[in-house]
Amino acid sequence: MQAFLFGFSLGFSLILAIGAQNAFVLKQGLKDEHVFLVCLICALSDAILILVGVGGFHALVAWVPALVSAARFGGAAFLFVYGLMSFYRALRVQGGLRPGGNGSGSAGQAVLTSLAFTWLNPHVYLDTVVLLGSMSTQFGDRPAWFAGGAISASFVFFFTLGFAARLLRPVFAEARAWRVLDFVIGCVMWGIATRLVLID
Repeated sequence: MQAFLFGFSLGFSLILAIGAQNAFVLKQGLKDEHVFLVCLICALSDAILILVGVGGFHALVAWVPALVSAARFGGAAFLFVYGLMSFYRALRVQGGLRPGGNGSGSAGQAVLTSLAFTWLNPHVYLDTVVLLGSMSTQFGDRPAWFAGGAISASFVFFFTLGFAARLLRPVFAEARAWRVLDFVIGCVMWGIATRLVLID
């Protein structure tokens, strides 16, 4: 149980900060578009990466550092483009949130975007594969309990973020709130992309 609780608390703290993936989940929740599907993909992706990290893949990353560089620059390019799209929407949005969602995004688009935000984000690999994988070695013969705690934290976080976002819908009935959100998301994307490019 100690290993489980430590994995849960560490995993939760790593994904708590608002980043590209979390901003996307939040926006899907606000629009009420494919929320369950998006949350499930993000949580399952985290679970896979955590299991890979605890299973020892963090050692492979240390042996082949080119994997980190490839993920870093690919992720930066993706975040730059998505940030540019967010700034464009901040300038163009005219209406507020409609109660049932605007229905503008297909399930396929939601799936692909969720996968991109997870698998093209180097921070996800550093957090789940490298950091959590390394920390799991502290628990000797109980790494499965540690992994279970971290995976549980991902499921709790993403589903809470996605479905609790509906509480903010009255705020986003105004177009100005959407413009502010898109602008903030664009800043977050470009900020992360810049850090990825400039990191040593």
